[in-house]
Amino acid sequence: MVVEPAAWAEVLSVQGGGAGFMGVAEAAPAGAMTQQPQEGFDRSVEDAREWMKAVQERLQVNDNTQGPRAALEARLRETEKICQLEPEGRVKVDVVLRAAEALLARCHEDQKPQILARLRDVKAQWEETVTYMTHCHSRIEWVWLHWSEYLLARDEFYRWFQKMTVALEPPVELQLGLKEKQWQLSHAQVLLHNVDNQAVLLDRLLEEAASLLNRIGDPSVDEDAQKRMKAEYDAVKAKAQDRVHLLERVTQEHAHFQASVDEFQLWLKAVVERVSSCVGHKSQLSTKDRLSALQQLKKLIAFPQDPQPLSDSVVATIQEFQRLKAKTSRLCNAADVQLWQRLQRPLQDLQLWRALAQRLLDVTASLPDPPSIHTFLPQIEAALAESSRLKEQLTILQLKKDLLGGVFGQERAAVLLEQVATSVRDRDLLHNRLLQRKSKLQSSLAQHKDFGAAFEPLQKKLLDLRIRIQAENGLQRDLPGKQAQLSRLQGLQEEGLDLGAQVEATRSLIQDNPNHQHKMDQLSADYQALHRSLEDLMDRCQQSVREHCTFSHQLLELRHWLAVLTQKLEAHRGYLGPWDAQSREAEAERLLAELPEKEAQLPLIEALGRLVMEKSSPEGAAMVQEELAELAESWGALRLLEESLQSLVRNQQLQRTEVDSGKKMIFTNNIPKTGFLITPTDLISRHHRRARPLLREGEGSHEDFSQLLRNFELWLQVENSKLVRIIAMKAATAEDLRTRETKLQELEARVPEGQHLFENLLRLGPARGSLDELEDLRYRWMLYKSKLKDSSLLLTGSSPGEPTGFQKTPRGRGLGAFCRKVCCVALPLQLLLLLLLLLLFLLPVGEEHRSCSLANNFARSFRFMLRYNGPPPT
Repeated sequence: MVVEPAAWAEVLSVQGGGAGFMGVAEAAPAGAMTQQPQEGFDRSVEDAREWMKAVQERLQVNDNTQGPRAALEARLRETEKICQLEPEGRVKVDVVLRAAEALLARCHEDQKPQILARLRDVKAQWEETVTYMTHCHSRIEWVWLHWSEYLLARDEFYRWFQKMTVALEPPVELQLGLKEKQWQLSHAQVLLHNVDNQAVLLDRLLEEAASLLNRIGDPSVDEDAQKRMKAEYDAVKAKAQDRVHLLERVTQEHAHFQASVDEFQLWLKAVVERVSSCVGHKSQLSTKDRLSALQQLKKLIAFPQDPQPLSDSVVATIQEFQRLKAKTSRLCNAADVQLWQRLQRPLQDLQLWRALAQRLLDVTASLPDPPSIHTFLPQIEAALAESSRLKEQLTILQLKKDLLGGVFGQERAAVLLEQVATSVRDRDLLHNRLLQRKSKLQSSLAQHKDFGAAFEPLQKKLLDLRIRIQAENGLQRDLPGKQAQLSRLQGLQEEGLDLGAQVEATRSLIQDNPNHQHKMDQLSADYQALHRSLEDLMDRCQQSVREHCTFSHQLLELRHWLAVLTQKLEAHRGYLGPWDAQSREAEAERLLAELPEKEAQLPLIEALGRLVMEKSSPEGAAMVQEELAELAESWGALRLLEESLQSLVRNQQLQRTEVDSGKKMIFTNNIPKTGFLITPTDLISRHHRRARPLLREGEGSHEDFSQLLRNFELWLQVENSKLVRIIAMKAATAEDLRTRETKLQELEARVPEGQHLFENLLRLGPARGSLDELEDLRYRWMLYKSKLKDSSLLLTGSSPGEPTGFQKTPRGRGLGAFCRKVCCVALPLQLLLLLLLLLLFLLPVGEEHRSCSLANNFARSFRFMLRYNGPPPT
């Protein structure tokens, strides 16, 4: 509320030449004082005083509790705004304080008392202003709260008054029995007791109204209003008292009548006993006495008007009985008439209600403005409540069909029930129309509510959703984290859809207000942008999850295959028995034949691994890198095991060759990826293999071979061009992906055709001058098939909108591409080795064993060159 005490103490300690600023003043030379601190101090003091003066003027304008409630509430809001300006005033006082400190540090001693006096004046004025602000706001707020409490109590009193008026308005219902009348009297006494209890609340209300009248002077709490409340309460109390008095009189009369009836019944019982004693078989009277008694009873019946032979009490009882009988007849007729009128009253009330409901429907046919809706909506609700009450009364009449028939007769009861049924149908129709009209008015009223009440929650939800989406825009470590992130994004997407539905539903509240329309358009645009960003984030997350799942699955399969194959190869290598069994060699070659196919999967797994690393956190990328390194290490160990096993197989073959001189050595026509293998056979001799190409050479001519060579070269060139164009395609949509896949399948379907052409070339057999050309064509054909297979694997895994696998990952071709480059560079050396191997076939038969050993040496050298991974030899 005020400036810091330490600051005030520091300034106000300079009094009468205090020591706080004496040292500063003495240390400062006289020429250091300038006019600028004095001007700053004067300006800050003037600003502070002007601000406090303006605040006090505003407080004086609003420092009044007289007038209507709306004006008081407006003054309360204004004083609250003024109280919120207190920090601004504190800042101005702080500015004065700092200016005074600067001035006191440079001024003369004779000027300090004047400056400190002005500071004390500013402080006093500031404290007065703050106190005035607090007291003014508190006083107005207390009066407003007092008035609110009074209005709540007054509304509660009038609700009780309305309820009591409704309870006392209908006349007293006629009851048949004494017990029912006593219950009715007890209920009326309870109502009167309730009225008496409300006197305390009324006195408090009158006291509060008198207290408020002195403070606000509003006509709603003046003496006329107080007298009106007192008169209304007295009227309700008088009604309750009159009802209690009436029911007490009726109950007393019925009790007196019931006592007279009981007395007459006792007399009649005594007379019946006397007659029974005179005429019964067990009578002990003599005949003369019985005749005398019967004669007296006969005279009593024949001449009831003669009171002489009767006792006075019997005559009085008979006369009272006749009187009560006549009165009872009159009361029964009156009760019949009153009961019929009472049963007709709900029908009459329904007629009045029907006219009122029809007028309400006619008036509210066209939707009025909000003030009119506030006027007619309570009337419609009251009419609906009255309709429900009438429905209950008419339903009770319909349930008392048998009772009505016994009291009024079947004809009158049937007529009455028919009228009730017709009235119920009419009431139901009007009731439904009133319900529809009420719903329509409430809907119209809801559309006129404050736009901010519906707009601000939507804006907060949108901001919260944006913050949560930004929190999810991060890379995850592993696959479970990515799946959890995707699940959270799906939940946010559902919340976003719900928010969009709420935004669209709020548009119906917009009237012809351009400001509201602009805000709603801006909110909708922000929502659409957030929705698009959320969809993009979900797409990226789904793609990342799919890629990670594919990578994990393929890596797991390849690891399992490596473990199984390593175990099997270790078993073959650890076999200590002789290697002359053809089945064991075939099994080893079959296992090693799976390596090229699995080796082709390595670049794909590496490419998938790099994609996963790009879309994972640094920790996750390190984990994927470790997995790929482990896979490469396992693959290298498998390669070493393969070389060891092949070396063992070759040694065993050489031993068998030296032992069995009758076995012949030939070279296979096809060169496997792992290098040349020289395999023995017992079925075909070297002479038969030498004779077969001579026979083919005699059958085909040189011209046919040249023609077939040109045709195959042309076909291979066309197919290779098509494959290059397919690889260069960019798939922007899923349709482009399907088109590219279809074209690749067409190229694969034509591979058997090329294989047939190539086999025709081999069958004709080339001349010696065309051997290099044929070997080059063989290499190009194998290169085309390998490229087609790699394209099928990599291109089908690329997503729409991205380049092909060869363009996306420059290192995707991996080890296979590097080996092909090495083969291309070492092609002349390979051709030279092939020529040397061909010369081995032409050696004499006598040098068979020596030529086979040389051929094996050349084959080992050639296989080593094919597996060479370093730079090309020079």
